[in-house]
Amino acid sequence: MLGIRIVKQNCQGLVETLGKYTRTVDAGLHFYIPIIQRIETVNLAMHPLKLAQYSVITKDNADIEASVTLNYHVTDSQKFTYENTDSVESMAQLVRGHLRDIIGRMDLNEALGSTSKINAELASAIGDLTNIYGINVDRVNIDELTPSTEIQRAMDKQLTADRERIATIAQAEGSARNIQLTTDANNKALIETAQAKAQATKTQADAEYYRIMKIQEALNSVDSNYFRDQSLNVFKELANSNTNLVVLNKDEITELGNVPVINKMIEQQNNK
Repeated sequence: MLGIRIVKQNCQGLVETLGKYTRTVDAGLHFYIPIIQRIETVNLAMHPLKLAQYSVITKDNADIEASVTLNYHVTDSQKFTYENTDSVESMAQLVRGHLRDIIGRMDLNEALGSTSKINAELASAIGDLTNIYGINVDRVNIDELTPSTEIQRAMDKQLTADRERIATIAQAEGSARNIQLTTDANNKALIETAQAKAQATKTQADAEYYRIMKIQEALNSVDSNYFRDQSLNVFKELANSNTNLVVLNKDEITELGNVPVINKMIEQQNNK
């Protein structure tokens, strides 16, 4: 009497005779001798696996919790089944060991900010596990690196202090910038005011110089009769004023005496 065993798609069957491996069969319908033989089925499809969180120590002795997920598939069903009592757990231990080694060579800040780098190094370190466990790791990913509660509190305090320091520096720089702008504006206003005053003074001086030059030109163009007429006008104003004493030199008195009106005035004054 023969037994019937169907090996499903993407699986292999390991045929054992009297407890000893004899051959490997692929997916399909297979016959075996009951009691003497049995067929062990091994799934070759990709399997997701999430490793339990575990502690990892960084180079600067910081304790962090690592969470890892990976995908693997069986590449050699015979080695996977017979050469290790639990190939999946052995693979998980190997992954955790490599991860501890990689993170152990990093400082805390470097480790927390380098998950992509850690993933790449971990994948390279694991490589192909076919020859050891009959497994190949298709993808490995660090889902989360979480510092311990004490370290997290210390990091929060440091972050708060850094933010306060940055805010204080920014405020001081803003105040300094404001003072600088105000000083520059005041200096500019003073300079512009001084320049305006200097220009006004220059314009006034130029106008005064122009007036004096015009008067000088006019005086140079007149004859002695103009000055005599001016003297008469002045003398007339003095005569009408309350002034009773006028000091003139002899030549001026002689010249004024030649004027009939003045000569007559002088004679009337002498007769008194």
